[in-house]
Amino acid sequence: MTEIFSDTACRQLSQMFLAVMFFHVSEYFLAAFIHGKSSVTLRSLLISKDYLLALIFSLLEYLIEIALFPDLKEHCVISDFGLVLVVIGEILRKMAIITAGQSFTHMIRVRPDERHQLVKHGIYKFIRHPGYCGFFIWSVGTQIMLCNPLSTIGFAVVVWKFFSSRIPYEEYFLRQFFGMQYVEYAQQVVSGVPFIK
Repeated sequence: MTEIFSDTACRQLSQMFLAVMFFHVSEYFLAAFIHGKSSVTLRSLLISKDYLLALIFSLLEYLIEIALFPDLKEHCVISDFGLVLVVIGEILRKMAIITAGQSFTHMIRVRPDERHQLVKHGIYKFIRHPGYCGFFIWSVGTQIMLCNPLSTIGFAVVVWKFFSSRIPYEEYFLRQFFGMQYVEYAQQVVSGVPFIK
């Protein structure tokens, strides 16, 4: 049991716990600050059943691998690279939320709103969906940080699949709201999620 909770394991699991807590709590507080506390619900924490299952699977993978193959978790350079990705993803996502302000919501808008504007400055000048890009990098980074090979692949595939349907759906409404202005913007700026135009 001492081997399972080595210094490396304690560091990796602590970093994972802190990354997940910071991500969700900061999302909630930013939403409350931007949109007002009365319009924010627990859904603003962005925790779903599928997400919880993925986190549980990644924790199980970690514990099984550290018990059976402890050397697999001792790749500090890989783990530190994952931590760097977590920080980059977090920064990108929070920059997206802060830059978009009231135009950023956790739920896709399907009706026009006078507060909703097409944001093309700041991080949005370079990435169309920096919030999604940041979450993609963050989520995969958490698994690289844990040196979880199966969950790294799993998170990349599942999160990419989610965004591959969400981005076209959201952009349908953005084209409805902003017309050619959005079409031209989308042609000039990358989505931010690999292989999604």
